[in-house]
Amino acid sequence: MTADLVTYPHASGDGVIDAALSRTVSDLLLRLGEDPRREGLLRTPQRVAESLRFLTAGYDQSVADVVGGAVFAEAYSEMVLVKDIEVFSLCEHHLLPFFGKAHVAYVPDGRVVGLSKLPRIVEVFARRLQVQERLTTQIAEAIDDVLQPLGVAVVLEAAHLCMMMRGIQKQNSQTVTSCMRGVFMRDERTRAEFMDLLRRSS
Repeated sequence: MTADLVTYPHASGDGVIDAALSRTVSDLLLRLGEDPRREGLLRTPQRVAESLRFLTAGYDQSVADVVGGAVFAEAYSEMVLVKDIEVFSLCEHHLLPFFGKAHVAYVPDGRVVGLSKLPRIVEVFARRLQVQERLTTQIAEAIDDVLQPLGVAVVLEAAHLCMMMRGIQKQNSQTVTSCMRGVFMRDERTRAEFMDLLRRSS
C-alpha cells in the first residue's frame, strides 16, 4: 500500500482532511520528479501532513483559550517585559520557515497577565502562515485587547529562509519589526526604557 492512500488519525486534526493533505504531498513529490513509493519516502506524505498540522496549529487556537483565567487585578504600574521568546513560523509566500526572538512589554493599568501567557499569545499567531509585519502587530493587538494596558510594545527579530536559501541568498540578514501602542508610542522616555532593557545582556 502506498503512503498517499493511507488514512491515519491525527491528534489535532480530522483524519479525512489529513489523508487528503497526505495525498497532496504525495502528488507534490511526483511532480518534483520523485517516487513516493521508494523506501525513504513511504511515510514522508504522512510526516509532512503531521508537521504542517503542528506548525499551523494556531488556526485552531484563540487568545481567549490560551489566556484562560490568568488575568489578575494588580496595582503594579511599571513596565513588564518578557524578552527572547523563541519564535518559529512559516512565511506565507514560500512556506519556508522564519525564526528568531520576540520581545514583549506592557505597562499595566490595574491588571496583569500570567507571565507564561505572553509566550503563548506569541505562539497562537506564530503557528499560522505569516508575514513578520502582521505577526508583530497581531501580538501587540492581542495583548492590548486582553489587558487594556497603558501601553504595549512588541519587537520581533527574525531570519527568513526564503531570503537565505533562495532568491537573494543572504544568510546573515535579519529582519526587525516593531509595534508600539499607548505610552510606548506617546512617551519617549517609556520607549527609551524599553529599548535600553532590550539592549542589556540576557
